[in-house]
Amino acid sequence: MAIPMSVKDEIEANLKIYCDDIPEHVKDKLRFDFKIRGNSVTIIESRPAFQKPDIWTHMPIAQFRYNPYTTKWTLFAPDRNSKWHDYNCWKTDWDSSKGDFNSLLEEVEKDPTGIFWG
Repeated sequence: MAIPMSVKDEIEANLKIYCDDIPEHVKDKLRFDFKIRGNSVTIIESRPAFQKPDIWTHMPIAQFRYNPYTTKWTLFAPDRNSKWHDYNCWKTDWDSSKGDFNSLLEEVEKDPTGIFWG
């Protein structure tokens, strides 16, 4: 089962606002986007390549996975090889399966472990 259309529409609307919230003076150097595939939503950061500024590089930042049976979301973070790991691996006092997409997005934004934004 895929993400219900009403949930998907709400997440797309929230993430469009989130991804567009970049200071004007860096918009030519930084972009955020998201991709929805199956039951996962991935936030992606894009920047111009170091020696080829006309080519943009893309790096996954965070992934949210929807469980259609529990209707809850789980937060994942990439390692240096872009393999996904449950956020609980880094923050053991956090229950990433709390389920609320917006609270997980807030956790990514706050990034108390430094795993998402460095």
